[in-house]
Amino acid sequence: MSKRVIVIGAGPGGLAASLLLARAGLDVTVLERRQTVGGRTSGIVGEGFTFDVGPTFFLYPQVIEGIFRAVGRDFHAEVDLRRLDPHYRIVFGAGGELLATPDPAAMREELRRLSPRDAPQFERFMRSNRAKFQRVQPCLEKPYLSVRDLLSPVMVAALPWLAPWRSLSDDVQRFFRDPRVRLAMTFQSRYLGMSPFTCPSLFSILPFIEYEHGVYHPMGGCHRVSEVMARIADEMGVRMRLGEQAERILFDGRRAVGVVTSSGSTQADAVVINADFAQAMTDLVPATLRRRWSDEHLRRKRHSCSAFMLYLGIEGRYDHLAHHTIYISREYARNQRHIEEDHVLSDDPSFYLQNACVTDPGLAPNGMSTLHVLVPVPHRNPNVNWSDMRERFRGAVIRQLERVGLSDLESRVRFERIATPDDWERDARLYKGAAFGLAHNLGQMLHLRPHNRFEEADGLYVVGGSAQPGSGLPLIFQGARNAARLLLEDLGLNAGFMDA
Repeated sequence: MSKRVIVIGAGPGGLAASLLLARAGLDVTVLERRQTVGGRTSGIVGEGFTFDVGPTFFLYPQVIEGIFRAVGRDFHAEVDLRRLDPHYRIVFGAGGELLATPDPAAMREELRRLSPRDAPQFERFMRSNRAKFQRVQPCLEKPYLSVRDLLSPVMVAALPWLAPWRSLSDDVQRFFRDPRVRLAMTFQSRYLGMSPFTCPSLFSILPFIEYEHGVYHPMGGCHRVSEVMARIADEMGVRMRLGEQAERILFDGRRAVGVVTSSGSTQADAVVINADFAQAMTDLVPATLRRRWSDEHLRRKRHSCSAFMLYLGIEGRYDHLAHHTIYISREYARNQRHIEEDHVLSDDPSFYLQNACVTDPGLAPNGMSTLHVLVPVPHRNPNVNWSDMRERFRGAVIRQLERVGLSDLESRVRFERIATPDDWERDARLYKGAAFGLAHNLGQMLHLRPHNRFEEADGLYVVGGSAQPGSGLPLIFQGARNAARLLLEDLGLNAGFMDA
């Protein structure tokens, strides 16, 4: 009889792991407390408008392409992936704009228009990060189970490129002098829920990946990828039990042997957690089996920022706006301190705006648009009472959107949904409402980040943005590969098909 595996959570990591485990011949069940798949990479549909709940940038598709190949599928036959040009428009509160493009000559011209002295440095920045990425990529493809793994040949080769004493902001200053250009090459730390002034320099590979490999939009939205994975999993025999919440993991000694849900208990030979790590630890795993991740230790960990979200269905179109727009406030460093240290709301918040209908008009009724607005804010903290601030901050954000050309917005809203840190904590079960999970500071990376093979119990595995290798869809997909490989090896099964 096939070994049985339960995956808790139908987020992108859990879905990817379920595909790989089913391909290996395991009996796989996915438990998802909501009625839809995708977790934060799910969709919102209302009055003919369709939105991504969370991720809207689709980067480095090579990882998910490899997972699809491993299970005998062609990712591009299943998902219509469009490369964007321009990637995005950046509006600087300090003055000026930058239209980021994958065309090297056009990008140099954009930089020359903004900062002539910095334009020639772009190619040097790309060369340096191309070499860094070549050294670092193998490090991101392997699990770190102990300090000894830091001495592996690939890690030793990468160490000179990691510069752990430098922040991302410090690293980029070696190439560019204009503060606006530096911000254009560091705001990507927000994909991890971090400030560039505290984010490790390793992540200068993020803008490199954008310019080297592209920024993409899956037609239908990023949640379309989750839905496709769920359909393929179903075709492969995975049981998708939606609307069924995991209440606790069953253990025999220190071995995971099943899961208790709202509908009863199910036995398993292994369990994969694809829920918010900190919340899952407190909800599902007894304190005796998580001394390293006790409630007190979790409270002391650094958690990412949260996000104030507006999902707006709009009368009319904004064809003059790019697919993605980033507004970077005049006092960006102060803005970041407000979020990460002071835990207060800024009076000039930076924000991200997606105007997806310029690429994907089917996301809205004919002649209308969807606007997805994300404002980084502190995770839940007594300094901000969202019951009092929800509508007030919503008004401030609507006014802030005027900075990128949306002066007539309020009168054109036909559908609206808001999400605050309180909503992320309550509805999405995110610890402290931290939208990106555990932060990526040096003390919470590599072997110090939650392991894909949980270290204090047997038969228990972890995938997701708070686990190794980190947050963002490409890293989450890689973590799913790592966890699936470890699980198969522990069961004595061949994982070689993943190398296809």
